[in-house]
Amino acid sequence: MSKIMNRKVLGVIALALVCVMAGTAIGLTRPAAQADTVVLTSPFTEAIAKVKESVVGVNNYQIVSDYGNGYNGYGYGYGDIWDFFNNPFGYGYGNGNGRNQQPETGREVKYGSGSGVVIAKEYVLTNYHVVEGAHSLKVSLGDENDTQYDATVAASDDVRDVAVLYVPGLEVEPVVLGDSDQLVEGDWVVNIGNAIGFTRTSTAGIVSALNRQIDSEKTGTDRYGRRSTITNTMIQTDAAINSGNSGGGMFNTAGELVGIPTLKYSGSRYSGAMIESIGMCIPINEAKPVIEEALKADVNSGENAATTETQSEEPASQTRNGRLGKPRLGVTVSTVTAEMTDGALPNGAYVSAVDENGPASVAGILPGDIIVEMNGNVLSSSDDLMNGLEGTNEGDTVKVTVWRPAQVGDAKRMEISTEGQYVENIEVKLAVLEPSGDM
Repeated sequence: MSKIMNRKVLGVIALALVCVMAGTAIGLTRPAAQADTVVLTSPFTEAIAKVKESVVGVNNYQIVSDYGNGYNGYGYGYGDIWDFFNNPFGYGYGNGNGRNQQPETGREVKYGSGSGVVIAKEYVLTNYHVVEGAHSLKVSLGDENDTQYDATVAASDDVRDVAVLYVPGLEVEPVVLGDSDQLVEGDWVVNIGNAIGFTRTSTAGIVSALNRQIDSEKTGTDRYGRRSTITNTMIQTDAAINSGNSGGGMFNTAGELVGIPTLKYSGSRYSGAMIESIGMCIPINEAKPVIEEALKADVNSGENAATTETQSEEPASQTRNGRLGKPRLGVTVSTVTAEMTDGALPNGAYVSAVDENGPASVAGILPGDIIVEMNGNVLSSSDDLMNGLEGTNEGDTVKVTVWRPAQVGDAKRMEISTEGQYVENIEVKLAVLEPSGDM
């Protein structure tokens, strides 16, 4: 009897175990709708919401005649992005080669559209090529009322391909400027701009590479007047950049502006290359000097005129330019201009001699150098150098940039090669010297 009971008990236990296992299996295979819903949040959601209203449209209007083939020098169609293989600046912008531009006659038309980012009250950051050649500019909010504001260029740098617009009456919250030097490969970024007319389009990706040296097909001069191929240091990203994105914003996940979408690579039937997800952005740190120039322009207005007047009334002393008894660099200089050399050399103060053991010599300035910038101010002549030294005291330090030729024959006769390089941030500690040179 006991054996029979034991078998019954074991049978009940086995049945219970089967039911438990079946119940577990049923629980594992329940429809997802009966379980708790989990939604993954994008790392860009908050950043996009924070900054998208600060991205605006920039419309370039130019005067054109009513005849010609209707194409500009860089292509035709929509947008503005620099399409590396097909044409330098994509579509919609150009130098007017296909249209006879006549500023005094003809009619004003919208020549192209790009993007911009509000970086301060009434100031918008964009690309130089977005506003280049404009007869007038308008900033568009892209709202249902198509609200637009007149704009003017407050500061620009065609070499960096950066421009800052002054937009009176624009009341849009500015973005926070980030530090592009802190970016590392693999960082998440989002591009926001008016892609082919779709306002505030966001595309996401990563920083694919840093410090890409990109030569422009656009010929021109550098900021010192020397003819050169324009080379920009770019951030490479796989976040999509489309026509109309130029001048918009590249933001990190904190919503800080870290770059300016500027160009994309694309394949063509001529190149035979299939290219995807290669775009370039200007690092925001490259744009900061232009931004600072624009924002301080009104503060410093009138100062140059007053300084020049004071200098012109100063009596000449025993040296040729009146530097006797005043802090000097210890150099003999003359003016050189890009026009004199057909762009082979930059504008500036040409150094034909350096005082032995003088401040310039100690700092490493050499005969044959051309001083092109001092304390952030671009020099176009030796007079600019002299004016820049006014108000300095013995022991003060100035920072200069020089263009240094690869070879120097006779520096006094300006027998130098036209190949060379810029040497930046040379610190010169001024001193009062006996009058042996100009300044």
